Amino acid sequence: MAVLKPLSGNPNAPQQYKQPSRKGKKAWRKNVDISDVQQGLEELNDQIIRGGVIAEKDSDELFTIDTQGDKEIAKKLPKKFKELKCDEIIAQRSAIPAVSLRKRPGDSKTTDGLLPVKRQRGTYVTHKELVRIKKVADGHHEQTVEIVDAEYDPWADSEEKKKPVPVPEEQLQFLPQPEKAKKPKTLEQQPISLAANGKPIPAVPKPKGGYSYNPTFTDYQERLIQESEKAIEAERKRIAELEAERERLEAAARSAAEAEAAEARAELSEWEDDSAWEGFESAGEELSVKAKRPRRKTPAERNRAKRRKEEERKAKHEAAMKRKQQQAERIKQIALEVAERERALELAKQEMSDPSDEEVDDDNIELRRKQLGKFKLPEKDLELVLPDELQDSLRLLKPEGNLLKDRYRSMLLRGKLEARRKIPFKKQAKTKVTEKWTYKDFRI
Repeated sequence: MAVLKPLSGNPNAPQQYKQPSRKGKKAWRKNVDISDVQQGLEELNDQIIRGGVIAEKDSDELFTIDTQGDKEIAKKLPKKFKELKCDEIIAQRSAIPAVSLRKRPGDSKTTDGLLPVKRQRGTYVTHKELVRIKKVADGHHEQTVEIVDAEYDPWADSEEKKKPVPVPEEQLQFLPQPEKAKKPKTLEQQPISLAANGKPIPAVPKPKGGYSYNPTFTDYQERLIQESEKAIEAERKRIAELEAERERLEAAARSAAEAEAAEARAELSEWEDDSAWEGFESAGEELSVKAKRPRRKTPAERNRAKRRKEEERKAKHEAAMKRKQQQAERIKQIALEVAERERALELAKQEMSDPSDEEVDDDNIELRRKQLGKFKLPEKDLELVLPDELQDSLRLLKPEGNLLKDRYRSMLLRGKLEARRKIPFKKQAKTKVTEKWTYKDFRI
């Protein structure tokens, strides 16, 4: 049922809330406030227009149960979303059907009527391949690889240059001019080895007889004694360091105890002095001591102090300039000494023969430094077999050393690489994936 409203004017009844008396009927009709009744009628009218009164409808007409869900939510979720544990457990279903529990006889001769195909076995070595392997073992190769030195220089100018297509210069003004690849200065510089004598260290030093897997008795005995002396010397040094540390700690504890005892004696002596002179303080307090007041300096004394400070400043400046001149002369002298030493080192390198033919041991080389930057030079592994571990058969032989470590240490000694710390893995960003409890999002 529609409610008719006027086209213009205030639809509410006239109100006079401040009138004190309501004794007459006219006052009653005029001053009664019915705004809440009119508002309720308007709301009821709106509900009737929209389909009926809400209070008179059933719950089935007002609410619906969503059984399918919103498809837009799945699109908003991230693609790399971890699957829930419950879905993972439910999805673990095998595509192979289960084994039947019905028992079958083991001597069943029923077949499908198809004969099995015979396949050639390919795990054995053919006669032709066996002959070829025997020839290779005897030193007869069918093809030999010839090693040829590289004749191409990537830093040289190419003789044949392709002629570019002519393009007007006005169209190429915005392009930068092509720059030729510059040859690095370090390509011509030789690496500086870590040897103290300046001799080049061979890439693969020729080992001595004691390093052999089947050494002679004299070579093996000599190397065993040498390595034993090194181990004993290292142990002595370690014990000496421990002893020095222990003595240092004992001296520190002894000095701390002596300081505490001296402090205690000083406190005790002060207490005894106070108790001994306690009766004579009143007599000493009666004596009055007149303190000498500071006297103002005269202008002559001030001028004299200024002249003295100026002379001291000039003397300091002259001494600093003299030291600076001496240091400059010393720098020139050091530069000349370094140049002469480098010249002598170059002459010694030229006079030295090829060290690759000589027997060189990395342990006996005296190095200029064992630490470059933050990291130290890795120590060489001890490749020595004890007398009770020597074997007389190659089948029982255990190889010693590591070629990869030897090559790396050799490149460090020759100055071609710098010592670096091993990084076992790259630090990854920490991520945390949790399952959201969606039932907490609903509120009643």
